[in-house]
Parts: sequence; C-alpha cells; structure tokens
Amino acid sequence: MAQSLARTVEKESFASLLEESLGAAESLEGTVVKGRVVAVENDMVTIDVGLKSEGRVALKEFAVAGQPPELKAGDTVEVYLERMEDKNGEAMLSREKAKREEAWALLEKSFNDQTRVTGVIFGRVKGGFTVDLSGAVAFLPGSQVDIRPVRDISPLLGTPQPFQILKMDRSRGNIVVSRRAVLEESRAEARSELVANLKEGQILQGVVKNITDYGAFVDLGGVDGLLHVTDIAWRRINHPSEALQIGQTVTVQVIRFNPETQRISLGMKQLEADPWEGVEAKYPVGAKFKGRVTNITDYGAFVELEPGIEGLVHVSEMSWTKKNVHPGKIVSTSQEVEVMVLDVDPQKRRISLGLKQCLDNPWETFTDKFGPGTELEGEVKNITEFGLFVGLPGDIDGMVHMSDLDWNKSGEEAIAEYKKGDRVKVKVLDVDVEKERISLGIKQLAGDPLAGDDTFKKGQTVTVTVTEVTSGGIEVKFGEDNAPITAFIRKSDLSRDRQEQRPERYAVGDRVDAQVTNVDKAARRVSLSIKALEMAEDKEAIEKFGSSDSGASLGDILGAALREKAQKE
Repeated sequence: MAQSLARTVEKESFASLLEESLGAAESLEGTVVKGRVVAVENDMVTIDVGLKSEGRVALKEFAVAGQPPELKAGDTVEVYLERMEDKNGEAMLSREKAKREEAWALLEKSFNDQTRVTGVIFGRVKGGFTVDLSGAVAFLPGSQVDIRPVRDISPLLGTPQPFQILKMDRSRGNIVVSRRAVLEESRAEARSELVANLKEGQILQGVVKNITDYGAFVDLGGVDGLLHVTDIAWRRINHPSEALQIGQTVTVQVIRFNPETQRISLGMKQLEADPWEGVEAKYPVGAKFKGRVTNITDYGAFVELEPGIEGLVHVSEMSWTKKNVHPGKIVSTSQEVEVMVLDVDPQKRRISLGLKQCLDNPWETFTDKFGPGTELEGEVKNITEFGLFVGLPGDIDGMVHMSDLDWNKSGEEAIAEYKKGDRVKVKVLDVDVEKERISLGIKQLAGDPLAGDDTFKKGQTVTVTVTEVTSGGIEVKFGEDNAPITAFIRKSDLSRDRQEQRPERYAVGDRVDAQVTNVDKAARRVSLSIKALEMAEDKEAIEKFGSSDSGASLGDILGAALREKAQKE
C-alpha cells in the first residue's frame, strides 16, 4: 500500500516537473535565447539551445554587412526561437530575427532620444533605398538621401553613414530614416560657425551649386554666396557657364557681406591682378593694336585688346563710307581687327577705339588723285530736293547742287531732267576732307558763257533762235551750242513800228537779229531788243548816206544803205 502510494506521488511529481519544463520551454518561443554552435557544414550552422532537439540556421545570417561570416564550433551565439519543433522535429531558429530584436531595442531608444544611428545603404527599392541598421532593415526615401539631388549613389553604397530615424512602427516592422536631416543639422552648425567668422576680403573655397544667367551660387560649406557674372573674370563673360560648371571647386573672395540678411557677394577676378592698372601707358592715344571682336551691339562693337581689357568701337568710327549701317554688317564676332586708340579713361574703365582710322581716308585719297577741276563720270545714286548725289571712285559720293546743273535753267527745272541710275559727267569743284564733302558741277563742264569780259557787250548785235512764243513776247537762245544763253524779248521790243509789235509774227525756230541792250552778270541776265537794233541801223544809215539838211528823204537814205549792204554780201 505504502509502495503504491509512493509510486503515485512520484508519477505526479514527474508529470508536474515535465509540465513545468515544457511550459517554460514554450514560454521561450518568440524570444532571443543563447545557444552553442555544434557544427558548421554545407553553409548551415547547427546550434544547441538546450532543448530536446537542435536547430539549424543559414550561415549567411551570421554575416556582417560587407564582410564574410566567421563562425566555428563551440562559439556562443544568440538566436531567435520561433518554434520548439518544426515538421522535422528540429527547433526553428533565426539569427536575422535575433539581430532585428536586438536592433529594435536600441533603435527605439535612439528614436525616443532623437539621436543618430549608424547604418549601411545596401539596396535600391521603388522610391528609395534599403538601409541595414545593425540587423534591422529601414527605408531611406530618395528625397532624404542628400540636401541636393544625387545622380549617382554608388559612392554611398556599403559605407557606414549616420541617419536620423523619422518614423518607426515595431508591430509592422517599418522604419523610415533620413540622411538629409543629419546633413542639414551639420550644415546648420557649420553655417553658424562660418557666418560668425565671415568677413570681407576673406578667401574661401566653395563648390558651384547652381548657375543662372546673372551669376553662380557657390556653396561655402553650409552657406551660399553669389558670384556675379561680372566678378568671375576681368575679361567679358556673356554667361557664367562659359567659365564655370556645377560641382566645380573654386577659390573665391568675399566682396560684401550683410550680417543682417546674411547675403554674401563673392568674386574670383579680385584674386587676380587688375589689368586696368597702368592702362594709359600700355595703350597710348593714337597707337594701333590688334584685337578680337567680343560683342556687337546696335551702337558699336567691343574689341578685346587683352584678357580683361576691352574697348568700344562706336558705329561712327567703324567705316569712312558706310553710314547708318548696323555694326554686324561691318565686323563679326571673334574677328581679329586692327584698331586705333582714340581715348582712354582709367577711372571709368573705358577705351574708345577707331576702326576706320587704320584704313586710308577715301576723301584724302580722292583729293590726292582728283583735285578741283578734274572731270569724272559717275552714276546718279540719289536725287534730293537740293541736288544730285553722284558715285565717285573710292566708294564715296559727291554732290551736284541744283544751282550747278545748268547755267540758264532754274534748279527745279534742271533737276527734273535727271533720274536715279543715269551716268553723268561732272567736274570737281571742291573737296572738304574734314567734313567729308565733295562739291561737283555739271554746268561748269561747258564753262560760263558770261564769264569773259568781251563775251557779250551792250550794243552788240547777236543772232538768236526763237524757242517759244508767248502773248508778252518771244523767248530766244543764242551763243555756243554747248552753253547757250536764254533771253526774253518783250513785245514792245519786237519792232520800232507799233503795228509790227506782234509776237505771232514769229514761229519757233525762226532766226532773227537783235541788239544787246543790257548785261547783268550778277543776275546772269542778258536783255535783247529788235527795236533797238532797227533804230541803231537807221541812225547809222542817216549818218553815212545823208542828213536832215541834205534834203534826202529817209526812204532814199535807207535804200542806199540797203544797196550797199547787198553789194557787200
């Protein structure tokens, strides 16, 4: 009886102990336990965690990021117990989950304390990258990689980096981290330190962050400064991209700094010697130099004499003959030209240059070849209300004033006989090199019919040709064919006989004799009279063939005069 009771108590004690042992073991599921490495073979690690069966874990789970696993029999490791037995009767263990559990505890503390954690970027996923945080896998959004967009993330892969935890959910296993937050914090610290020590004239190194039309923004290490396009180099730069590129490291000098707005103006050319120092000695007025056309505007062209030294060739100094022409039709960008220094202003950093001064002055050349009195032939280039412009050798024009077209015709009447494109002969009257004017004449080719003292005199008899008949008289011409003189005989001067003073007695083309009654050279006018000639002839006949006392009649006297005249003829 006693033995039977003892066996029953023993059985109950064993059952309770077994149940306690199994319960304790079951309570280990889902926790991290310590185990001993039994063997490492075929990329698998056999581990004894003190259960009735051992478990196996893949060797790769023991690897540290970027390094091969180092494990041998007898080592003590921590693993995560998922289940006491799987379908094969082995304990289900996981080193990855063990590391994750360890990491999560540390990460939660860092998240709560807002401290940085170290991780390694090891993969790329949609919208960002994966980061190993000592066993826990976190998500790094693409926008949180750097302060600026990163085109190539390869240099960051596999390298331990500091991160800030933005969000974490243990139940879902989600962790979101940011590398940008760490950089911005460091940048803010560096910015504060840099701004506190910043002063004008300081020389710094920076990286070109952005390029605009008016300059470039340079990152000085936490703070940006503006490098204006005019401060990049002494030479002309039309766009900053001609000298800089994004990502380039440059040495700059602080030109201006406003502590209140924290605006920083930078310069690169200030680190080089100023080419304008001693510019008057290098480029004296009147000297000729060769340069390169760098820019063309509506008012002229800029010519670079040396890097940093440019002068302006005003449009009025570009050509002797091409007036009101855009500079781009005379020179082209990058063209090498010879120029003369006209003026230097070191204070305003201006040099005035001349292009035409290095070429022959066509008016001086014309004067040397064709002095006053020279006869030339040219084309009528333009007709204005005051004269003709005629093309001359040397690609220049001369002007024939309307008063120099014809000796007898009015200017308006004479100019109407010409049209653009006509070839005309002209005589050079005067050349004014300074004013760039050439005076020409057409009527001077025939000479002035009234120029000589003995050409026409009062009382002289001339033969004229009727050119027009009017109610008030007749218009006639006389003199040389190449320089005829036009005159008008009034109705009252057509005859001494009043009944014969009729213009209709004459027809165009009739030739008649008349007497010069007056010569006005200043007004270029000759007065004629047929009546005066008749009276003069009567007087001459009376004096020669009779007088009023002889008793001879006027008819007898005239008859005798006519007979003598006929005999002479």
